[in-house]
Amino acid sequence: MSTVRGRLIGVGTGPGDPELLTLKAVRALQEADVVAHFAKMGNAGNARRIVEAHMREDLIELPLLYPVTTEIDKADGAYKTALAGFYEQSARAVAAHLADGRTVAVLSEGDPLFYGSYMHLHVRLSERFPTTVIPGVTAMSGSWSQLGLPIAQGDDVLTVLPGTMDEAELARRLADTDAAIIMKVGRNLPKIRRALATANCAERAVYVERATMGNTLSCRLADKSDDGAPYFSVVLVAGWRSHP
Repeated sequence: MSTVRGRLIGVGTGPGDPELLTLKAVRALQEADVVAHFAKMGNAGNARRIVEAHMREDLIELPLLYPVTTEIDKADGAYKTALAGFYEQSARAVAAHLADGRTVAVLSEGDPLFYGSYMHLHVRLSERFPTTVIPGVTAMSGSWSQLGLPIAQGDDVLTVLPGTMDEAELARRLADTDAAIIMKVGRNLPKIRRALATANCAERAVYVERATMGNTLSCRLADKSDDGAPYFSVVLVAGWRSHP
């Protein structure tokens, strides 16, 4: 006897503007039985907000609530243990629906396989269940498009860096590239400023928070008077220095 298995869909919701949701993502939401979304405790999450207009009344919602976010340093063993257990528990919750034959769409801000929590489910479930991943517009693409800032051209090398990395290593990599995107800014902004200065590219840095959202803000990083930055912020260092 054959066993009915559901389908897992990783849905990229884009950086924030609901109009940047792809047609394929909308179709996935129309076909889904269950919509799962990651969020901080007490918060519905940005991805859920983006797809609000496409949520049917008969959909089963499965919030996946992080046990910790910034309360514990990411290098702390307790942080890693808590998140590993959380992803295992989340995978089991999604798998239960898949095993019952339901189609589960897991929302992911930006692109599901680019710094997204979805990938932790993907590696645990994609070999057991039919899986589709729908790409999404990334925050960095939304940022440079919002600014109209050409980011890389010709033989320019573009490097994507997490702001959480060690300051000296961040500075080294910034000095060794033509263009850069620094993600995961948040409380790492003071360190990022110092690394940019060490790499002699602070004057080219542009700060963008909540790209493509209604409350977005952007400016030259040198003109930003404080070090406050939300999680949804990036720093851009454009290449193509010889442009006309």
